[in-house]
Amino acid sequence: MIRAGSVLLALAALLFTVAVASRERMAAGQVPAGPRLSAMAQLGAKMFFDPALSASGQKSCASCHDPAHHFGPPDGRSVQSGGPHGELSGIRAVPSLAYLDRTPPFTVGPESLYDQDAIVAVPGTVNAGAKNPLGPLKGQAARKHAGQPNDVPQGGLFWDGRADTFQQQALGPLMSPFEMANKDTASLVAKLRKATYAEDFRRLFGADIFDHPTRALDEAGFALSRFQIEDPRFHPYSSKYDAYLHGHATLTPAERRGLALFNDPDKGNCAACHLDKPTPDGQPPVFTDHEYEALAVPRNPAIPANHDPDYYDLGICGPLRHDAYAHQNANCGLFKTPTLRNVATRRVFFHNGVYHSLKQVLRFYADRDTRPGEIYPRRADGSIAYYNDLPPRYRRNIDRIDAPLNRKKGDKPALTDAEMDDIIAFLKTLTDR
Repeated sequence: MIRAGSVLLALAALLFTVAVASRERMAAGQVPAGPRLSAMAQLGAKMFFDPALSASGQKSCASCHDPAHHFGPPDGRSVQSGGPHGELSGIRAVPSLAYLDRTPPFTVGPESLYDQDAIVAVPGTVNAGAKNPLGPLKGQAARKHAGQPNDVPQGGLFWDGRADTFQQQALGPLMSPFEMANKDTASLVAKLRKATYAEDFRRLFGADIFDHPTRALDEAGFALSRFQIEDPRFHPYSSKYDAYLHGHATLTPAERRGLALFNDPDKGNCAACHLDKPTPDGQPPVFTDHEYEALAVPRNPAIPANHDPDYYDLGICGPLRHDAYAHQNANCGLFKTPTLRNVATRRVFFHNGVYHSLKQVLRFYADRDTRPGEIYPRRADGSIAYYNDLPPRYRRNIDRIDAPLNRKKGDKPALTDAEMDDIIAFLKTLTDR
């Protein structure tokens, strides 16, 4: 007689094998059969994994947004390469595409549509002069626009918020000269016309779809957006912390200490921007308030564009954003606060990829102003090149109010090495399983 326990073990082993095989197929770009994804999303998945859609024929969306790395970069390079022949270097670190589905459109309004105490996102716009129902404003809001302290940039996709929808975001890298480098709509649509899935386009959008390049490009962006929305791998909420929030897991002592430091307004104060509580309607936290900060991380010499001393990446103010917001001095040097989900698996941090470990990131926060010589390079005369990746005229935008960035040179840093290790232990609980 076969024991029930043996049967259960065998069944568990079989299910594990199937799950691993499924992950391997998806990582290789093969879309599983069945009702899990709509026909539109399956078309988007085929495009997402297709290197033929790049000018070089070597870069797909998945090349930089690897499913095996939670849709983030697959290696520790500060920026990824692309271009017509794959020879051009990017100018910013590749952000993850995971957990973007609840990102609101870019707007400027009262801080905040999101709150440290888990205020749920409010769709639409808000009056800039409205009274903030959340009480006293935090650092960024207190600094923004003299006479309009409530005005805070928030929402949008990319580091600078220049895209409001997944459709806009998906088409950006396809046309970027240093990414997939299609020179125009016609050249990209010509590739789609020759793709192995061209018949899928005709079936979904009409037999004459490729005779209308602008519409074909719009539909391609829509299919890519449906893939990001429908595929649960982009937002699985399967981490240990999610299990902990549901009462199904227990944090270790180090993880508990790290969580306390993460929330402590005088220590890590991470939760001021990386919200860690469920929303009132029960949605799990995405670990960002979708707002923007000028943190003044040091210049990264590994980015070729930075070899020009007159070049600066100013976030909302460009070089990639060109609307009215890009011409407002108060927005210069501000970059979007990313989600911290799966952050412990990343090897590149901040918009310019200057750091490659969580310990370096936490030391930056603790030492930026207390021990600046540990953060910024020195000039030929031995003086410290403070805030060396932001022109002096924009340095008033830098966050010097919110802990742990509210200290001065010589002050005791907000975090010890041991406390940083505890925060890192907690951050590891945010990794999806």
